[in-house]
Amino acid sequence: MPLSEHEQRMLEQIESALYAEDPKFAHAVRSTNPQIHYKRRIVKAALGFVVGVCALMAGLVINAGTATIAISVTGFLLMVVCCVWALTSWKRMTGVGSEPAPSAPGGPSGGGGRQAKPAKSGFMERMEERWRRRTEGD
Repeated sequence: MPLSEHEQRMLEQIESALYAEDPKFAHAVRSTNPQIHYKRRIVKAALGFVVGVCALMAGLVINAGTATIAISVTGFLLMVVCCVWALTSWKRMTGVGSEPAPSAPGGPSGGGGRQAKPAKSGFMERMEERWRRRTEGD
C-alpha cells in the first residue's frame, strides 16, 4: 500500500533531518544493500557445512571409541544447522515465501465456493480507516 501525501512529506522531513544531523551514517545506511548481508550468511553457512562434513568424516575415520560418535554427531548437527541457516537467508534475500498462500475454496476454512478474507486484512483495514479519520480531523 502506498504512503499518503502527508506520510511521504513526514518521511522526507525525517530523512532530511537525518542527513543534516549525521551525514556519514545516513550515507552508510542508504548505500548498504541488505542482499549483500544475506549472501555473506549463505557463504558462511556453506563453509560451516563443509566443516560439518569434514567433522563427520573425521569421526568415521578415527577409531577412538565414544569420541568418534560425538565428533560425527557434532558434524552432522553442524551440517543441519548450516543448511537451515542458508535456506532462511536465501528465502529472505529472494523474498520467497513472504506472501501468504491463498486458501483453497473448499479447504479447511470452509466457505464453499467463496473465498474468505483473512482476519488480518479486516483488522488492518479498520486501523487504516481510523488513522485516516484522525489525520483528516473528523
